[in-house]
Amino acid sequence: MADDTDSGLERNDGQRFDRLPPTPDERTVEGRVSREEVLDYFADRFGIPPETFDDHTFWEKGAGKIWIYGGEAPTPLEIEAIGMTCLRTRQEHWKPTTDFVQRFGDHATDCVIDLDREEAQAFAAGEDQALERWEGDWGYLIAAHEVAGELEALGIGLYVHGELRSMVPKGRQREL
Repeated sequence: MADDTDSGLERNDGQRFDRLPPTPDERTVEGRVSREEVLDYFADRFGIPPETFDDHTFWEKGAGKIWIYGGEAPTPLEIEAIGMTCLRTRQEHWKPTTDFVQRFGDHATDCVIDLDREEAQAFAAGEDQALERWEGDWGYLIAAHEVAGELEALGIGLYVHGELRSMVPKGRQREL
């Protein structure tokens, strides 16, 4: 890999998986987030305790597409996939994936909006909806609905200007 002359850091190789560095001080690739930054984001935004991920490793493939893997593997890896995508970081606002939220959203204590039946149906169908009752921060929220007495994460939504925008991918949208 060629060094970037401005920063002295390597350039990202978007064709392979590289493990995230433990801390920002250990970063060797320009623009790559660290494990610490990812854990801080999930803790600060959603209240997910960092120890939730003690048995997981985080990887980047592409530009800011972060993957989570339940285990260890050598780095770098030139494979197509490892674990599941969990976060997009090389954009203005970091965005968790639907898969991540459905797998780890039950650990969240913050930025979770509890939808009633009709709201949950609209969200699952990919519909945006006016929801003036949210009094928390704008931005990405975990949309959830009570199923069999338990709050279940449906996916990620973007809340702005009194509207919850469903981020459920088109291929995963369902009429319930």
